[in-house]
Amino acid sequence: MTTLHRVLAPDPAATNGIVARELAILAITALLLWIVTTREKLPLSSIGLRFDRVGRSLAWAVAVAAACLAAAVACLAIYGAMGVHYGEGQSISRALPVTTLAVVRAGISEEVLYRGYAIERLQSLTGSKWIAVAISLPLFAAFHFRQGLAGVVIALVLGAILTAFYLWKRDLLANMVGHFLVDFIPNVLLVGLGLVK
Repeated sequence: MTTLHRVLAPDPAATNGIVARELAILAITALLLWIVTTREKLPLSSIGLRFDRVGRSLAWAVAVAAACLAAAVACLAIYGAMGVHYGEGQSISRALPVTTLAVVRAGISEEVLYRGYAIERLQSLTGSKWIAVAISLPLFAAFHFRQGLAGVVIALVLGAILTAFYLWKRDLLANMVGHFLVDFIPNVLLVGLGLVK
């Protein structure tokens, strides 16, 4: 019944605010992509976004998602063993379409902003990929402050996996799809199937 309520009868005030926030972040992301191509006059490949090897990118996305999901399960197991509660008191009732919008936005915007653009431009400015990572990864984790300290730590761990993959392959499309899957599976798919509340 909780799942049905979440799908059909979310809090309209909360839903409107969430939708507005997610669309605003997507608009900022689109603006940044426009800046890359028209103001910087660089191809999207300058931030790792290429579409000439989509099949390979999708295969890597599944591998990245699997690694991240395994790390998330491990973090949650460690939290459980330590008595740390994650996710309690922070859930809000929202419709699955709104949650889907949020996870699509996360996969696109967070990867463009914190991996592709931040790492490439910071590395270009500083001459060091490690400085770029040392700046972008903590900012990515801190962006998840609404999930509490436990959520920030999980974001740091998963962000480290996504960052390591990006540094290795420079395949932002794989990162975007992998990130989307990591958020979509537990928050939309499993909830929609009634396996998770």
